Amino acid sequence: MSRALLYTIVFIEGFCSLGAEVIALRRLVPHVGSSIVVTAPTIGFFLLALALGYAAGAKVAADYRRIVARNFLISALLAGVGLAGVSVDGMFAHLQPTWFAYLCFVGVVLCPLAWLLGQTVPILTNLMQTQRSGEASGMALYWSTLGSFLGSLSLSLIVMQWLGVSAAILACSSGLIVGVLLLSGRQPGMVALSLATLVTAAALNSRQTPTADTAYAEYVVTDVELEGQRNARAFMVNKSLASLLDDSEPPHYTRYIQHLRKILLDDLGYRERDILVLGAGGFTLSHREPSNHYTYVDIDPKIRDIAERHFLHGTARGEFIADDARRFVATTEHRFDAVVVDVYSSHTSIPSHLITLEFWASARKVLKPDGVLLANLILDGKLETPYARSLLHTIERVFGRCAVDVLHKGKPLANVEVACFASSQPGDQGVYSDEINRADVDRARAR
Repeated sequence: MSRALLYTIVFIEGFCSLGAEVIALRRLVPHVGSSIVVTAPTIGFFLLALALGYAAGAKVAADYRRIVARNFLISALLAGVGLAGVSVDGMFAHLQPTWFAYLCFVGVVLCPLAWLLGQTVPILTNLMQTQRSGEASGMALYWSTLGSFLGSLSLSLIVMQWLGVSAAILACSSGLIVGVLLLSGRQPGMVALSLATLVTAAALNSRQTPTADTAYAEYVVTDVELEGQRNARAFMVNKSLASLLDDSEPPHYTRYIQHLRKILLDDLGYRERDILVLGAGGFTLSHREPSNHYTYVDIDPKIRDIAERHFLHGTARGEFIADDARRFVATTEHRFDAVVVDVYSSHTSIPSHLITLEFWASARKVLKPDGVLLANLILDGKLETPYARSLLHTIERVFGRCAVDVLHKGKPLANVEVACFASSQPGDQGVYSDEINRADVDRARAR
């Protein structure tokens, strides 16, 4: 085997192995979110499988090209079929609980792929014509790691952004098929299997149900039947309902959006105010609302175009800024009359860096002195879980006492609307008891 061919093969291995990991993490977001408790184990399992692949490859003593070609072919099938949206969705739909589906996905799709591709470098270094083993392994690892670097960047920043996740899967699967053909030459059997694998991958990844699929989220706009609504449609982000809209006069929205609009327009009487919305959703908070100035911040630069074209059927009202919510509130010089926090990566998963003490402190800093923060949280309806109690306590450590309104009290998961005012201050709370009861004094002081 020539050096050029060997370096090409290990480059493909690096490109496609890390590319598959990036795609797997993206495919998991709609089902389990993107928190560290998901990404860290996924990366860990992937690296463990690679390590086991290195060890297995080191034991191969013959048929080097044939074995790597076989591994590439199986990996192309695992990537093209196992990472397809229909496969991942089906796995999480039919295998319960969710953690079991996650383990099946990692154990059946991602780890076998990493194990097979991890064998590539130790196997092919046997074919390098060089006097020093260090040079052979070093150059092979260089080209493999270079492929990993370029694969992670190009697939996440270019292919997923402009063509979608399915296109990235096809790129990985096709790259591995190219490797199979380079290794096996014109063997009719391998050519036939390669074409069959590529056709299967293309068929599964061309059946896209999403309205749009970007590096950040899967978007689906679908018609829904709701009593009293005309031509109602839902805007789904990562399989979670983000917005509702219909053609009635006036239009109907999701209950929590109606609640937020009531607070801003009716309770607070906001007119000609500056309102910052972190998490764009379907841009319904400002829909047909000309009284105030809205600024939407969302990490996905494509969400506005998707919402306007497929959901709103018109122009979204307000300014749009593509940025991470925490970065924006930490760096902007502008001050707002209201900040609305409505940021989710899946149905119940708020990105972990957007629930910390530091984030809420930054959100408070962008408020005007008489401003209000409104947060849409999805928590248990009774607010009994450690997560619900800790999150609410974190917010009140920054803002002091906040108003908390549970919209669906009888459901296991409910929209919880939190309203905090920049004018309030956190502080120690007193307790009224039979022995010491200053309620009358405190009530008089509050008048």
